[in-house]
Amino acid sequence: MLDRFDAQAVARKLRERSFFWLDLRSPDEADFRTLAELFGFHPLALEDSRTFGEHPKLDDYGDYAFLVIYGVNAHLEDLVELAEVHCFISPHYLVTIHRAYCPGFEEVRRWLLDRRDLQHPGGVLTYRVADSLVDSFFPVLADFDDRLDTLEDDIFADPDDAQLQDVLRMKRALVALRKVVTPQRDLCARLVNGALTIPAPAALDESARREAERYYRDLYDHLIRISDLVDTYRDLMTGTMDVYLSTVQNRMDSVMKKLTVIATIFLPLTWLTGFFGMNFGAMVKAVGDWQAFVILGVGLQVAAVVILVWLMRSRRWL
Repeated sequence: MLDRFDAQAVARKLRERSFFWLDLRSPDEADFRTLAELFGFHPLALEDSRTFGEHPKLDDYGDYAFLVIYGVNAHLEDLVELAEVHCFISPHYLVTIHRAYCPGFEEVRRWLLDRRDLQHPGGVLTYRVADSLVDSFFPVLADFDDRLDTLEDDIFADPDDAQLQDVLRMKRALVALRKVVTPQRDLCARLVNGALTIPAPAALDESARREAERYYRDLYDHLIRISDLVDTYRDLMTGTMDVYLSTVQNRMDSVMKKLTVIATIFLPLTWLTGFFGMNFGAMVKAVGDWQAFVILGVGLQVAAVVILVWLMRSRRWL
């Protein structure tokens, strides 16, 4: 494996036709020119690797193939950070180009160092690289599960605007995952059924080819699980959004109910106050002493409140 881009070492490996893996992170324009000179990669493939933002795909260029595949990194702010990896695959080399950090590549490097005696490491190594990227989805989705459980509990306890922002952010992250997982799953399905092939040495026997198919079938199974999980969590996020809106609406209804009760209680009080506040001589004389004031001015209001509260409780409005 080559950890840095040494043009002389790459040229020597190509002349010896001994398999090697060249991993490049954020190569510059000079690196792309060197790649074109040493490997003769097609300008369209190199242009894709300069700009990134491609959908998962596998393009056949004869003696090599160009594969675009995605992994994912956990990200605190946006929950996910997609890791787009471009692979140039040949029986004699594997060139990977990416911008984001791919933690699974460290394990692949250790695996490759422990298996220097492999006769045809290209196909297995390509699978290992793809598998490390695909498996990176599982811990992120497990984190989604934990966040979703916590979010639902918080919404039931005390819904607020911050939780709504969390729901929307998680939903956007799931949409981003689905955009790469679904075409990646379909691409792997075409590899399994033979519609697409990855270049392999001509000397590879039938049993080795069947073994490679088993590896990619396993990769396809992983992608099916990931796709199902993404769809499930997306549906759960929609349900969580509905729960949030329902909880907020119920709280609003409860507040309106209390305000309505208060307004209803003050309605007879306001009427009685206005009635006895009218400047009519007969009424003023009727409540002239303090006993009459207590009975008519205060007693009627207390009685009205008691009757209203009793009626509301009997009808279970309170």
